[in-house]
This record gives sequence, structure tokens and C-alpha cells, in this order.
Amino acid sequence: MTAFLDLLDGVLEAAMMLLALAILMALVALVVLYVIDVTQNSQAIRKNYPVIGRLRYVFEHLGVFFRQYFFAMDREELPFNRSQRAWVARAAKKLDSTIAFGSTKPLNRPGDIFFLNSAFPPTKDEIKAHVLAPLIFGESFVREPYAAPSIFNISAMSYGALSGPAIEALSMGAATSGVWLNTGEGGLSPFHQTAACDLVFQIGTAKYGVRDDEGNLDVEKIAELAAIPQVRMFEIKLSQGAKPGKGGILPAEKVTDLIATTRGIPPGEDSISPNRHPEVTDADSLLDLIDRVRMASGKPVGIKLVLGQTAWLDNFCGAIQARGLASAPDFITLDSADGGTGAAPQSLMDNMGRPVTSSLPLVDEKLTSAGLRERIKLIASGKMVNPAGVAAALCLGADVVCSARGFMFSLGCIQALQCNENTCPTGITTHDPKLQKGLDPAVKADRVANYAISMREEVELIAHSCGVLNPQALSRQHAFVIDDQGQPSPLGHEIVTVKSVRS
Repeated sequence: MTAFLDLLDGVLEAAMMLLALAILMALVALVVLYVIDVTQNSQAIRKNYPVIGRLRYVFEHLGVFFRQYFFAMDREELPFNRSQRAWVARAAKKLDSTIAFGSTKPLNRPGDIFFLNSAFPPTKDEIKAHVLAPLIFGESFVREPYAAPSIFNISAMSYGALSGPAIEALSMGAATSGVWLNTGEGGLSPFHQTAACDLVFQIGTAKYGVRDDEGNLDVEKIAELAAIPQVRMFEIKLSQGAKPGKGGILPAEKVTDLIATTRGIPPGEDSISPNRHPEVTDADSLLDLIDRVRMASGKPVGIKLVLGQTAWLDNFCGAIQARGLASAPDFITLDSADGGTGAAPQSLMDNMGRPVTSSLPLVDEKLTSAGLRERIKLIASGKMVNPAGVAAALCLGADVVCSARGFMFSLGCIQALQCNENTCPTGITTHDPKLQKGLDPAVKADRVANYAISMREEVELIAHSCGVLNPQALSRQHAFVIDDQGQPSPLGHEIVTVKSVRS
């Protein structure tokens, strides 16, 4: 017993010494910080309130992560509120998506879109008997047209912006749910080909994956890609909703050896794309580029852009009419001004371009008046992660809707806003192996598939409530928009003040 007490005394004495040492070191550290703060001149808060003033920067940093949990209401966060993210999470995990008691969505918020229910919706038997015609891209105009099996697909996200495990999960989930996966502008990586999902190969302004040593378009590489059965279409990217007028940005810390090989660039250097295709200067040269890609691939070719100025559209339609329908792009992807990205200047992300709720009906009308609407399919993308957003885009004229961040949420994204820092805590947008360990592609693939399937089911539910047999039959007569006075207004290109379709 005495020996035990002696041992205990020794342990306590050592603990007290360690505690005293820790306190002494803390005091020394405080003195050092105090001296540093009062002698520096770059930050007034630290100089006027030494040591304590540093807490401001700590709380400012932590606020990014904790604000959404403790302070934000369900429908007030940006870019996506808790209600939107929660629906995606429930859909991805196949949880009950019903709510009780009543909606928390206000009915008079300007820009919100609501749907007009039918007095006589179709019955289950009528819906079951209905056979939906496939949506065919490039029919009669390319050697290998593409019959798209889904109206909701995965938008452009490149390997580089996303991690390998994230792309792998998207590939497997896309194959299971029958949706296509857009490669983004970073080229075709092995992760895109993990499963036999349909792929849309995007050609960005830097032409990653299809460039020669000088950075010019290499049609032989396009032909090689087109020989891969999974590659169904090619998309020429003109601009992106989050940064129109500027090329893609991939920070050097995210340019690994494999990413560099996939893109055809040096590793460890910033990957910055030009702000446009150098050879495209007008409508005719754009049609020339489309023709080059289509001739080399034999597959449907479209363009992606965020709409800003519109005068060029008239010239574009006129050039197609002069050349003939065969010269037209097989589809146009309209990105929204509130689209997402891994990295972009805030001045462009906040202020440049038209929202898709404005551009969709405008382009739809211009193509219709030019007699080109049947020839050119319209794809909408940009902040449509819930069924209401997708259904609204279909009402506004879209044939297909694509989402990027919706599928990121299905992978487990928590909107940490760290995409450009290579520190994504969920492993989705980082190339840090330690952080990627948390993302199991097999598990996340199921959630990707569940999300896509649930989205289609609920968009169909909205369509049936509107009185039509399938979502492709939705039109502007099935919805209205809340105007600036909080009153319902017909859906059309007049809604230029709408920033997004909020759910």
C-alpha cells in the first residue's frame, strides 16, 4: 500500500510539473504574441487589442463551417439552402422525402416558380400505358445518333476539379441509373470509364485531351475518342455560368501527374484555359469548328454557353439557315449565371451572364422563329438540384436538364466551400489521399443512382399533377412566376429578374 501511495505521489508530482511547464509555455507564447501584435502595423485590430484581437480571425474562419448548422434558417442559405440539400440527401439515401404539417416556402417571393395543377390528372393506368418516345440527338445528321434514356443527367465536372474516387462513383452511379456523365473540360480519365455509362466528352477552350503539342485541336484524337462506345456525344464549351469570359482554373496543387497526363499539360503548374477558342471569332467560324468535330467523330456535337448579349444569336441562326440544317449544332447547353465551379473570380461569379430562367425561353423562341427548334435540342444546367427546378426548366423549353452540384450533394458534399483549396473534407474535390479515403466509390455510387432515379420519379409526379403523361410534355402553360409585386405572372422571357429556381 505504501509503495502504491509513493507511486501515486510521484505521478501527481510529475503531473504538476508538466502542468506548471504548460502554463509557463502558454504565458511565454502569450507574451510573444503580444509583442508581435503591438509591434506590427498591418492589422489595426491586432495592434489595438493584442492577442484577443486574433480571435476575430479564428471565428471568421470557423463561421464558414458552423453558420449553416447554428444560425441559418432552412430556406435562406446560399448558394443552396438547407431545404434543398436535405432533399438531395434523403433522395440519395432512399429515405422518406415527405414532409408534414405544411410548407415553409413563402408563396409571394419574386422569381419563384410554381406549377399549375390540372383538374383532371392522368390515372395510374393511363400513365402505365403511355410509351415515351426516345429523345434522339443528331437524328439523320450524324453517323451515330444518340437516343438519350434520361431527361436528367450529370453535368460537366472534370477530373481535376473532382477527385478520382468521386468521378469513379459518378461513373458507376450513372451506369446504374441510366444517365449520362459529362466529362468536363479536363479530358477523359480512367475513372470516367470505370463503368459502362454513357459519356459526353467536353472540349474546353484549352482542348484538354484532344490537343496537339501546340494546343490546337487534334482531329485524330477526337476520332480515337469517338471509337470508344461509351463516348456518345461531344460538347464544345464556349463559356461557363460561373465565369463567362474566363477560362477554366485548376490550381497547381491539384494538377497531379495523372491529371497532367489526362490533360496533356505539365504537372504541378496552374491549369488555366483561354477565355475562348482562338479559332472561333464569329458564327461562321463556330459552325466550322462544330463541323470539324462532327466529321471526325461521326457523333452528335453541341455547344455549351451562358447567354449574355443576344445579337450574335440572330447571326448564328442566319448562318445555319444559309448553310443548311446539317450545319447546326445537335444541341445547345445553356448554363445559368448562378452555375457552380471549383474556382472563379467573384466579380464574374456574382455579376455576369443571364440566369437560365431568362435565357431558356429566349433561346427557345429564337430557335423556333428561325425554324431550328426541331433540329437543335436544348439542355439546361445551373443550380437545378431539386424536382421543382428541373420541372421548371422543362416548362421553360429545355429538352434535358443536367446538374453538377446536385450530384456532388449525393456524393456527400456539405457545402464547405473549399473546392479551390484542395482541402475538401468529404474527399470530393481534393487530391489529398488522406481526405479521399473517406469517399468509398461503391457506397457513393448507389447514392448517385438513387438521387437520379428519385429526381426522375418526382419530376414525373409534378408532370402528372399538371395533367401531362410525361415531363417532356411540360410547357409554359403549366407554371407561373411570382413577379416583383408578389403576384403570379405568365412564364416567359420577361422574367429577367429571376436569379434562380429556388425550391
